[in-house]
Amino acid sequence: MSRSGSRGWLGALPLLAFFAFVFGIPAVALVAGAFTAGGRPSLANVAQSLQGGYLTAMAGSVRLSAVVALLGAVLGTFLAYAVVTSRFRLLREAVLTASGVLANFGGVPLAFFWIATLGNSGVISGLVGLPSGALYTFWGLVVVYLYFSVPLMVLVMAPALDGLRPQWREAAANNGATAWHYWRFVALPVLTPSLLGGVVLLFGGAFSAYATANAMVGTVIPLVTLKIASALTGDVLVGYENIALALSLDMVVVAGLVMAVYLPLQRRSSRWLH
Repeated sequence: MSRSGSRGWLGALPLLAFFAFVFGIPAVALVAGAFTAGGRPSLANVAQSLQGGYLTAMAGSVRLSAVVALLGAVLGTFLAYAVVTSRFRLLREAVLTASGVLANFGGVPLAFFWIATLGNSGVISGLVGLPSGALYTFWGLVVVYLYFSVPLMVLVMAPALDGLRPQWREAAANNGATAWHYWRFVALPVLTPSLLGGVVLLFGGAFSAYATANAMVGTVIPLVTLKIASALTGDVLVGYENIALALSLDMVVVAGLVMAVYLPLQRRSSRWLH
């Protein structure tokens, strides 16, 4: 290794040590606890986390995340296209700025916002005749999650749509291609990596969300994040105190699969945009 390379590694050592301490120790504790039962190595916790109500909660989280990801991707892509093709620069900047803020707006404040607006005693629910409790259902939670998922998709798709060169449309038109042919054979293949990457990103965000669902629906809708919180706060079977760690490990595996799909797609799309 060259002297400059050695200096680079030495400069990175504090950061590597910080990451090892902050993320490494909890990860080791998580894995160790998930595979320990009764003070001995065991697969009981992991097996229990994939059965009964825990499996139902995992399936509920996957279903919710998939619906939010697909709807958010469609709505966010159309909104991003409208913004990118708009001739009003101020509108574009305002929407992108708002998207950056709303994409990070979640948790209890978001739940309170929707409850105060469309809850049982909300400001608007009585005016529009919203059925009592509609907000606290699966589809109500989908609508709330879309509040931060759609802006996130706008941020993902706006650079990709900007990367579509006007010359490509002109060349397609000069060769007799219709608008449908242009989108089917030129634009869509270019946008597909970003589209799929956005879907995966939205899925991961909805899958890991906890505070908003906890404040809105509690245990009414079975979600794995709520099951983990319940296990940590006392809903623990004797001999399975580490069941919450096993559920967390299941989520880590799903998140790892999500990132394994997202990163290659992101790298591929970046080659088209430069």
